[in-house]
Amino acid sequence: MDNLLDLSDRLYLDVLDFAHSTPHWFQLLAEVWTELGLLLFGALFLAGWWRSRTGSSQAMALAFLAPLATAFGYVVSEGLKSLIDEERPCRAVVGAPAALVDCPAYGDWSFPSNHSAIAGAAAIALALSWRGIVWLTVPMAILMAFSRVFVGVHYPHDVTAGLILGGLVAFLVMRAARRPVTSLVETARSSRSAAVVWCAGRGPATPAHASARPGRRSRARHGAY
Repeated sequence: MDNLLDLSDRLYLDVLDFAHSTPHWFQLLAEVWTELGLLLFGALFLAGWWRSRTGSSQAMALAFLAPLATAFGYVVSEGLKSLIDEERPCRAVVGAPAALVDCPAYGDWSFPSNHSAIAGAAAIALALSWRGIVWLTVPMAILMAFSRVFVGVHYPHDVTAGLILGGLVAFLVMRAARRPVTSLVETARSSRSAAVVWCAGRGPATPAHASARPGRRSRARHGAY
């Protein structure tokens, strides 16, 4: 365990040295991304909900669950952080270059990284609710986790644990709650409230000719007799 922590210290120093060697505009970009990435995940949640309004009840259920599963990932990460009082590397690593952003206050512990847990949870939750988007969300999550080390506020093991923890919690929540939430969506879509139906979506549209076809077949049968 000590060897792993020593390796994490060395990697932290290497990444921070690299960060200080990059152009100023790149450092600013990393500082912005470390927070802006969370907003982009939020925008993807909204886009996923909107596109699912005309999808199946299960698709809408997963779209509703994606931000909820991400919130669970954050809660579990924050609970674990309160149990493990690991000091931030920007204060603990002797001889380290200055962090690119202000070091969080004492008591805002380092392990695991909440940003990384949120990113990992959002990446997996979106991937489960939106087919094909995993190729966007997973790189986003990894870049966000790396940015937390790059700006100097987390160890590599903090962000690695955060990604894994958030992704695992999101996966379990999505799997466990899929069926009951699908039932709720089906109930909402049959509601008399226009607002409820608008939020849940009306589901796949049924072509008008599809409902008329059985009648035509029935008349054809009667004519044959």
